[in-house]
Amino acid sequence: MVLKLHGAPYSTCTQRVLLVCKELNLQYEFVNVNIQTGEQKDPAYMKNQPFGQVPFIDDDGFILFESRAIARYLAQKHGSSLIPVTDLKKVALFEQAASIEQADFDPYAYGYALEKIFNPAMGLQPNDAFTEQLKGTLEKKLQGYEAIFAKQKYLAGDEITLADLFHLPYGVLITNALKFTGLTDSPNIARWWKDITARPSWQAVGNGA
Repeated sequence: MVLKLHGAPYSTCTQRVLLVCKELNLQYEFVNVNIQTGEQKDPAYMKNQPFGQVPFIDDDGFILFESRAIARYLAQKHGSSLIPVTDLKKVALFEQAASIEQADFDPYAYGYALEKIFNPAMGLQPNDAFTEQLKGTLEKKLQGYEAIFAKQKYLAGDEITLADLFHLPYGVLITNALKFTGLTDSPNIARWWKDITARPSWQAVGNGA
């Protein structure tokens, strides 16, 4: 049975899973969920995703939601180096990098996008003071990234992992839509960002494939 991915193509979390599918060259069936009409809140959908969010996968009857969990599952199932599993130190460094993305990047990039893109799209007025706070905090957090990339190529070492790829959906969104320069104006971060955004997998996802 072909892997089924239920999601919305322009959902950042769905893009995170699509990106990994492209990296792994997986065959999958994409099941479009119309989040504009609230399809993700339908009782039939919420039997598989009880929070009414996208995406989730159906892998021959195995249901899994949460984009990062899905990415880990697929990478491990298919033996990808995107997630180390045997070398204890490499595993620890990957988990450190994954924690950095989830704690020091995502909350601020997401919050910034929420205030400046998603809320206005729903007719809500952005909180300008809070927006500037989020943006400023993200810029300060990225100083840590600059220090890390001065010593190594990727967030977990000199090999790319899921932790790097997880930055792409929100990072590209705020860079392109909000002209955020935090990922392009420091030399080491800019080198890393140019590298990961140029990957064919992201080019495919970013172009709607």
